[in-house]
Amino acid sequence: MSREDLARRQAELLHALLAGGPPPPGFDAARLRVEATVLRRKHGRVLAYQRPELAEALGDRYGPLFAEFSAQRPKKAAERSGAYADEFVTWLIAGGHLPKPKRGWRARLRRR
Repeated sequence: MSREDLARRQAELLHALLAGGPPPPGFDAARLRVEATVLRRKHGRVLAYQRPELAEALGDRYGPLFAEFSAQRPKKAAERSGAYADEFVTWLIAGGHLPKPKRGWRARLRRR
C-alpha cells in the first residue's frame, strides 16, 4: 500500500470517527459508532479537566450537554482542545445553558 493510499484510508477513518462519515471499506459501522462515542466522551473528560470551572458550573448537566454539542459539532482531527472548548462555551451561552458572562470571559477561562 502506498503512503498516499494509507493517508487516504486514515483520513476516511478519522472522518467516520470524528465527523459521522460513512465507514471506510472493511470497517464495521456498528463498531465505528461505538468508538466514535468513546472518543466524544474522552474529549468531554479532557475538556472537563482543562476547564473544571465549566464542568462545575454545569454539574450533572455537563455530560448530556457535551454529548449533545459533540454530536452536532464533532472535534476535528487537527483542532486544538482550547478552541473546541471555546466553541462549546459559546454554544452553551447561545443555548441559554450558561449566562452570558461579562467582558473578557475567554481570557479568564484560558488563565485557569
